[in-house]
Amino acid sequence: MGMLWSIWRARKLLLVILIPLLLLPLPVLYPDSPEAQCAYVLIVTAVYWVSEAVPLGAAAMVPAFLFPLFGVLKASEVASEYFKDTTLLLIGVICLAASIEKWNLHKRIALRMVMLAGAKPGMLVLGFMCCTVFLSMWLSNTSTTAMVMPIAEAVLQQLINTSLESDVELTVITDTDSIEDAYTTSGSPKYDENEKKQLEMIYLKENAAKKNQCDQKMLTGPERQNQIKHSNEYSSKYKTKHDHMICKCLSLSITYAATIGGLMTITGTSTNLIFAEQFNNRYPDSRSINFGTWFVFSFPIAIIMLVLTWIWMHWLFLGCNFKETCSLSKKRKTKREEMSERRIQEEYERLGPFSYPEMVTGIFFVLMTLLWFTREPGFVPGWTSLFERKGYRTDATVSIFLGFLLFLIPAKKPSFPCFGKINNDEESAKDSKNLNISKDPNPLAPLINWKDFQKHMPWEIVILVGGGYALAAGCKVSGLSDWIGRQMEPMSSLPPWAVTLIACLLVSVVTEFASNPATITVFLPILSTLSETLMINPLYTLIPATMCVSFAVMLPVGNPPNAIVFSYGHCQIQDMVKAGFGVNVIGVAAVMLAITTWGFPLFQLEQFPNWVSSSNITGGL
Repeated sequence: MGMLWSIWRARKLLLVILIPLLLLPLPVLYPDSPEAQCAYVLIVTAVYWVSEAVPLGAAAMVPAFLFPLFGVLKASEVASEYFKDTTLLLIGVICLAASIEKWNLHKRIALRMVMLAGAKPGMLVLGFMCCTVFLSMWLSNTSTTAMVMPIAEAVLQQLINTSLESDVELTVITDTDSIEDAYTTSGSPKYDENEKKQLEMIYLKENAAKKNQCDQKMLTGPERQNQIKHSNEYSSKYKTKHDHMICKCLSLSITYAATIGGLMTITGTSTNLIFAEQFNNRYPDSRSINFGTWFVFSFPIAIIMLVLTWIWMHWLFLGCNFKETCSLSKKRKTKREEMSERRIQEEYERLGPFSYPEMVTGIFFVLMTLLWFTREPGFVPGWTSLFERKGYRTDATVSIFLGFLLFLIPAKKPSFPCFGKINNDEESAKDSKNLNISKDPNPLAPLINWKDFQKHMPWEIVILVGGGYALAAGCKVSGLSDWIGRQMEPMSSLPPWAVTLIACLLVSVVTEFASNPATITVFLPILSTLSETLMINPLYTLIPATMCVSFAVMLPVGNPPNAIVFSYGHCQIQDMVKAGFGVNVIGVAAVMLAITTWGFPLFQLEQFPNWVSSSNITGGL
């Protein structure tokens, strides 16, 4: 193993050194060609991203020093690309996410939704998928999966461990009831509680002895050898194959639901943020992309994918008996399903009553969503119309303002003499006890502090996004984007939907092996130029490609949520490939359906927009 690790590290070191040297003739042979110099920077950065020879954030710094060295962009121009409006949007969202996780609001939401769904296998999977989709809209896919999986694992272990216990309990109850009937019919008085417990122990031992005798007889039968061998495969971790299938179905469904939820909002995934910022930078006159329009477009896609993915996973792992596994009737519940529901109820009660910090965080959560939706809804004037100067306020303004307030509002409920100081102090003490909060000598300690923010802030993603912006700016200034567009003119004979489908399939394949942010960063400038060359509305290709980049669901290395789920050991790579292929097909089909139906009137895709021509003129000047 040590030798293999040394070879792997040496290979990465060779990639870091050899890639720039092998491609160096490109700018050397064409010293007066900005396109060749920019292509060199683009290829070196893309290879570093795909191979992960260096960390993604470190690879994103390559344009910061190569562009000034080759004279493509000034150092100050490159630096300005690394911190944009989207970065402020992400900072505000991370502040809210830190408060949600610190005060266990996410856990309360997840457990409540699972309690509503019940412990039937089909409904349990659907309940976990729904809560994961909802949380992933606002939190990162990785943190959502990392939070939901321990809850799911506890429920799964309860389902497995209670199957034998429930059988023993039912046997004891039946036997003791028959003895009670015998005593009663013979005229003898009923025995006390101690005698009941003794009888239960006697019957447990007798039943265990009888079971062992039966097992010994069964082992002597040669026709039972195959069945015994098959059952032993699940004796170590799973009692039955059905239990194993439930574990596979639930764990994989959680990672797929996290991906689906991330599609629904601009802040749901880093790829959405990269698209929004690059699109707004390239086409500043367009007002098509904001939180509201993105949500209206993506919400039906997420619902379609959620339902079809649940049906696909149920059919693949649990079979087609939806009536048995999805019934909400209490009469159909087994003993272990009732015990699992009891376990979930206990976990929820352990959180205690709804606390003051949870209430404030929930209010901020709702307020941020409403302000995003009503900023520029499109069909009616938004709240930005109240200001005289237009174009100064974006979604980042709302996000960073509410995030800043979380550093000011105290975590303890303020005491007002008119409402009774004693009661408020008692409630604050109760909240602290329920949430296991360490005593803070400062009574004005805020909802979150800088350490909470630092723990959740993905600085690597910020630098990675900045590197993508720098590459896009370099491609536009050097003329490389125009050159790539001219090479793609033969595709002009294809209809727009075919071009979009090819782009979706291409990025879906590449993103299985490369990181999602790196894939979308490389493809966005190419697809933008292609759309302009073919006289297609850029949104027609960019939005579907951005969504399909998130469908890296077939391999553990596809994205961090896949790796988290795979680490629990319930599924193998072949299970992920088989299930993920179906989810990929569902996702691409849902995106293509959306862009060719309700996407047309929403984004006015039937015509080539004027803001594309104006942006090219501005860039040329």
